This record gives sequence, C-alpha cells and structure tokens, in this order.
Amino acid sequence: MATATTPAPTRTCNVTGFVVDRNGQRLALGNIYAAFLMLALGGTLAILIALQRQGLPMSDDWWYRLLASHGATMLLFWLLYFEVAALYWGSTMLLNARMVAPRVAWANLVMMSVGMLLAQWAMFTGRATVMFTAYPPLTAHPLYYVGVLLFAVGVLVACIHFFANVVVAKRERTYEGSLPLVVYGLAAAAIIALYALGTGAVAYGMLFLHSIGLMESVDPAQYRLFFWGIGHGAQQVNLAAMVAVWYALIAFTVGGRPVNEGLSRIAFLLYIAFIHLGAVHHLLVDPGLGTSHRIMNTSYMLYLAVLASLIHAFSLPASIEVAQRERGFTHGLFQWLRKGPWREPGFSALVLSIVYFGFIAGVTGVLMGTMQLNMVIHNTLFVVGHFHATVVSGTTLAFMGISYYLIPLLTERRLVAPRVARWQPYVFGGGVAVLTLGMLLAGQLGVPRRVADLEYAAAPIGVDLWAAGPAPLVMLAVSIGAVIAVTGGIMFLYVIGMTLLKGERSETPDEGLRIAFGPRARLRAPVGEPTASEAAPDAGTGVDVETEHGHVTGLRERWRRFEAPGTYVLVLVFLAWFVVMYLVAHLNLSQSWPVG
Repeated sequence: MATATTPAPTRTCNVTGFVVDRNGQRLALGNIYAAFLMLALGGTLAILIALQRQGLPMSDDWWYRLLASHGATMLLFWLLYFEVAALYWGSTMLLNARMVAPRVAWANLVMMSVGMLLAQWAMFTGRATVMFTAYPPLTAHPLYYVGVLLFAVGVLVACIHFFANVVVAKRERTYEGSLPLVVYGLAAAAIIALYALGTGAVAYGMLFLHSIGLMESVDPAQYRLFFWGIGHGAQQVNLAAMVAVWYALIAFTVGGRPVNEGLSRIAFLLYIAFIHLGAVHHLLVDPGLGTSHRIMNTSYMLYLAVLASLIHAFSLPASIEVAQRERGFTHGLFQWLRKGPWREPGFSALVLSIVYFGFIAGVTGVLMGTMQLNMVIHNTLFVVGHFHATVVSGTTLAFMGISYYLIPLLTERRLVAPRVARWQPYVFGGGVAVLTLGMLLAGQLGVPRRVADLEYAAAPIGVDLWAAGPAPLVMLAVSIGAVIAVTGGIMFLYVIGMTLLKGERSETPDEGLRIAFGPRARLRAPVGEPTASEAAPDAGTGVDVETEHGHVTGLRERWRRFEAPGTYVLVLVFLAWFVVMYLVAHLNLSQSWPVG
C-alpha cells in the first residue's frame, strides 16, 4: 500500500514542461554517473601518457598498459555510457513517456559495468596490451574479450530498450506526430549502433574463441573487415548522437529549430544508409579487398555520408541565426553570432564543438579517405589527431555542454559554480585545439603512433626523427595542450560533482542557466534592439504570429529575403577551407612522392 511519502512514478518538470518518468530519470543518471567516472579515468591516463613524452619516468610496459586503457576508456566506455543515458532521456523525458521494464535496464547497466571492469583489469595487469584494434595474431587474456563483449551486448540491449520505449510512447499517445528531431537523431544513432556493435561482437567473438583454444587461428583480413564495423562504426554512433545533442543545445540556448526539419531528417537517413561503408578507408592498403570495392566505398558511398554532414553543417548555424534574428539581432551579417549567449556553457560548447568537428575532424577525415594521402599519414600521429578532433573536440565537448542542462533538470539541483561552468568549455576547447593541431602536425613530420620510445634507443638501426628537426617542439605543444585540456576536464567534473553532492534542491533548478523553451523560458528581445517586426515593418501585417516557443514568424518576409545570410557566408568559408586543405595535402603528397 502506497504511503504519503512514496514519490509519484512521474513528475512534471517546471522548467521544460516535460513529463519525467522517475525510472527513466534514475536510469539516465546511473549511466551518466558511470560515464563521468570513465571520463575522469580517461583524462588521468591522458595526462600520464602525455607527460611521459616529456620525461615522466615510466616503463614502456606500463606506457602500453595505460595507452590501451585510455583508448578503450575514451573511445568505448565514456562515450557509450553517456549515449545510453541519452537514449533513455530521449525516449522517456522528450516523449513524456514511461520507461519500459526498468529492472531489465538496471540489470543491463550492471552487466555493462562488469564487462568494463573485466576489460580494465586485463589491460591494467598487462594481460591485454593489444590496443583498441587488437589485431591478430596479437592475443589478449580471454576475460578481456569477455569484458568487451559483455559491454557491447549491454549497449545493444539499451538500444532495443530505446525502441521499446518509443513504440510504447507511440501506442500510449504521449506525443503527437513524428518523433521530435532530437529523438529522431538518437534513433539514427541506435540503428547505427546495432550494426556496429553486431559486427564488433563477431570480431571479438572470434578472438575469444581463439584465446580459449576453440579456434586454431583468426584470419587477419577477415577480422579487420569485421572489426572496422565497430572500430569506425562506433564513431558514427558518436556522430549521430552528437548531432542530435547539437540540435538539443540550440533549442536549450537560443530556442532555435531547424530551418528545414525534413532535410535534417533525410541527413540522418543518409548516415544510416551509407556512413558505415566509409569504414573501408581503414582497409585501403589491405590486399584482401578488390580495388573496385575500395574505390566504391571510399568515394561514392562516403560522399553520400559527407552530404549528410554538409546538410547539418548548414542547418545547425542557420537554426541559430534564424532564432537570433527573430529576437532582433538583425544588423549586418554576424550580429546574431556576436550577440549570442556566449556566457552560457551550453552555447559556447555547442559552437566550439561544431567548429572543431567541421573544420578539423571532418576535413581531416575526408582527406584520410583518399588512398594516396592515407598511405602517407597512416600509423602516424595524424590519425590520432583526427580522432581526438572527432571524439574530444567534437563529441566530448558537446556532451559536456548538454550535461550542464541535463544534470540540473534530472537531479532537480541547481548548478554549482556557474562561473566555472562558463569558462570551462573555453579552457577545455582551447587545450584540445592545441593538442589536436599538434598531433596533426607531428603526423605530417612522420612521428609514429603507439610507440613508447620515440627516440628508438634500442633499435638496431639508428633513427634520427626525434633528434633533429621540429618534432620535439611539436610534441611539447601536444603535452601542453593535454595539460590545458585535462584542466578543463577537471573544471567540468568539479562543477558536475559538486552539483550532485551539494547542489541546492529546487523544483526550478535552471537558475544561473538560460533555458529557451518551456513554461519558464526567459528569452526576450534584446533591450534597445529592434524586434523582428520592427526591423521589417512591412514583413506581413496580419501575417506575423507568435509561436509556442516565443518566436515571431513573418511568412511574406521569409519568402522575400533569405533568412540566414551569415550562415551562407560561413558555409562558403568552410568549403573554401576544405579546398585549401586538399591542396595542401596534395602538395605534401607531391613532396613525398616526387615524379620526374
């Protein structure tokens, strides 16, 4: 029999107006807590690895142990824990829906955590220094493969749980019409995860059977084909989830919505259909694949996935610009950007994440998909710089930004140290930029990846790469960037940790933040600036209407003039940057392979 003190199974968020299922809330928080522990561990390992390059005493054996754990912790455990939390949040809170079979979800979280601990035990004890790729004939302890498989199966179950929540929400009519775009993007991430984690289970399953003697050997070419289904596919899960979070942050910070939601949905469909095929660029020099197969998947199929990213590259800043212009920031091409809420940690994290991911991660990723360039930079720090630009500059920064809103809303606690939160994205983003650019330049200089001793002191043939030239100075910049980035990570964990431990409980925990939608939305037209109707008084008398989110829409004016001229200029700058980077890359290629 329920008592007066028994909490209701749901509550209505006074800030956003969403109906919050308490089971979904607790499960999202449980996975977020696990994610933040992994982020703390990964950051600690990162600083140790970076300082070893500057003389921190460490044996080669321990360096490889730490590197193996750092890769798995940051590429798999941190990101996938957080993405599972996002799936639960999106399929319950954003749909005003309930969590289906919460006990199963809790058991699944336990299974994922057991798998993570088994894998970490194997790596820290030196039984699994096979790195993230784990290429055969390298062999790890069987429990390492068991741990990774348990974790992967757990994420697969969470994806199935997400779709079950969505089906039940539709059946119970907790939302109207199509899935909200953020949930739609999370659904795309879940679909990609089903494929990626399934192929990963096959790859690691073969290695597990080999490690216990049930398979005599594992064909390296076959393994590589299956592995890169998860090795690269997991990053596409991150990509789809990150883009969904970007759209959520736009709504949180400026109340923006896509300029063409249908086109944004098509872009997510292009990700589902084509982006995993681009993983073949990891196999460009593999003799087991035919030339036509490699060219087809790393050109035409990859181009369709790149088209999806280009759609988002226009839609996202345009959504911000339109929202800002509707609030009255209409002067010139970029007043809307200059007058953005830069003191909001979600907005600064959003913009930095988009810029870093687009200008650094996206461009370098496409360049690496070109066969000739791939052969020059493969197995150098250029590759490491690329994926730090994707999962650190892009995904991690975006996840940090959304956390400043999710944690207060889910815990009903006010954010502690909002001033620290305001500076944190800049510190973390600045450090990661130095780190990433340093790695890319080091790769151009030929500095290898996954090598503990860059001086090759024990090599029978002398190597003068480290002793001469700018390589030591560039690696110093990498270490400095790592220190700054880890400082930003500590700032983030401090704010979130203190909020969880000492944050003031409140039914309106958005004090110190600006949430741009819902019953407590505080966005107003700027004082002293013209409103959208004042800026264009002939934009449709009797046509302008105020929407539920407080936006003003002038249909005639929108038809008469382009809505986002600043975004149009920014996109042209991005495309020009793309061309310049291609020219620089091919210039380097011509110097590496002289003709005549």
